[in-house]
Amino acid sequence: MNFSHFFLTAFCGSMMSMPFTHAQKNITGDWHGTLDVQGVMTLRIVFHINETDGKLISTLDSPDQSAFGLPTSETDFNAPALTIKMPNLQAEYTGTVNTDFTEMTGTFTQGAPMPLTMTRNAVEAKPVLRPQEPKPPFPYYTEDVTYENESAGITLAGTLTLPSKDGKYPVVVLVSGSGAQNRNEELLGHKPFLVIADYLTRHGIGVLRYDDRGVGGSTGDHSVATSEDFATDAQSAVAYLKTRSEVLPKKIGIAGHSEGGMIAPMCAVRSKDVAFIVLLAGTGGDGEEILLTQIDLINRANDMSEEKNKAELAMMGKALGMVKSENDTALLRQKMNLLFDEYYDSLSEEDKQAAGTKETFQKAQTETLTSDWFRFFIKYDPKATLEKVTCPVLAINGEKDLQVEPKINLGGIEAALKKSGNKHFVVKELPGLNHLFQNCTTGAPSEYFKIEETFDPKALALVSDWILEVVK
Repeated sequence: MNFSHFFLTAFCGSMMSMPFTHAQKNITGDWHGTLDVQGVMTLRIVFHINETDGKLISTLDSPDQSAFGLPTSETDFNAPALTIKMPNLQAEYTGTVNTDFTEMTGTFTQGAPMPLTMTRNAVEAKPVLRPQEPKPPFPYYTEDVTYENESAGITLAGTLTLPSKDGKYPVVVLVSGSGAQNRNEELLGHKPFLVIADYLTRHGIGVLRYDDRGVGGSTGDHSVATSEDFATDAQSAVAYLKTRSEVLPKKIGIAGHSEGGMIAPMCAVRSKDVAFIVLLAGTGGDGEEILLTQIDLINRANDMSEEKNKAELAMMGKALGMVKSENDTALLRQKMNLLFDEYYDSLSEEDKQAAGTKETFQKAQTETLTSDWFRFFIKYDPKATLEKVTCPVLAINGEKDLQVEPKINLGGIEAALKKSGNKHFVVKELPGLNHLFQNCTTGAPSEYFKIEETFDPKALALVSDWILEVVK
């Protein structure tokens, strides 16, 4: 549900890039470029290509998102053509190197193809203003921690912040939205979970935020997991907190953003150890309704013509119908390929150029829509789970959220909680805020990176005050 996940991932390791003083006559070494992400933002990209025992191995850095050492699955070079595959990011780079191995022209594909030229020369960073981002030293206790999700056989790494090392405190676990993300839910130059954790901890509430499985210090494979799998990661965080002497064991809650707001109710229903939940742009409608509404609203915000919008919605409606009705993966892929073949042929020449080749377009769409995560999301109805939630619930959403439309989703959440007989819940739409809870103009995802604010202070205060009231 988070906007066109470019990386939305940050790894905690670091790699040093050595400058080249002369042309290197082979493909190994460091390659630097700047990616224009659909006109929304530019991101520096670095490929580190090394050869070990005759085999090429590469890693990827996205310095502007503090993402370093991202693994790749395959690096193939058949001069002059290079291919680097990144399944965890559902991405691929294909390039052609020049004769003296100083420049490579190519395409970075992740959902949509984007031109990317790489050279041996490092690209300087452009300053980005994020005034809310807290800087150390912090007036509270901070500890990097690891804990086990025994059912999945993985280790999760995160940061625990407490008002003080002494005493006992209520603690909230932060659960990120869709896409492989680090403990700060870092995306588009923002670190919302860092800002939330800092605010809550300064106001007497401990916070545990963690790297998604397969990201940063956490083990596991994010690309094959579903929301149900991520729910077990959040439950493991709650179980870990119960072992800490500084934590009040009956006052542990979960706050989830976007997909995390779908996961939090799952955990609350499965475990009485979850004392409360906070849904930040959480879902109250089924996946098909949410996605089609999201596409429609974002297309309109981007001034897409009515004709194009209707065609895209019709195509996606057919695709989602296939996902819901066809359980055979191979047959589903065949049906998807035929659908996207037909849709691609209907595009104008200009749109075909933007979409890339038919094969690239078809592959990107089919792989996304037939993934385990996507199939679960489309078939899952959060209302059935919310109807079983009895712990206190705070559900908030921005009025201008185009990704999780507030009226459909807050309305669904409220109706489900009433049906459950839950007497302790607050459902509130916040004026002027987008999906990231930034004050905005239109709510379009293209604004996210450009807005300096990371998270509206009034929304932070609302969350903090509500938690303190619940645990009082």
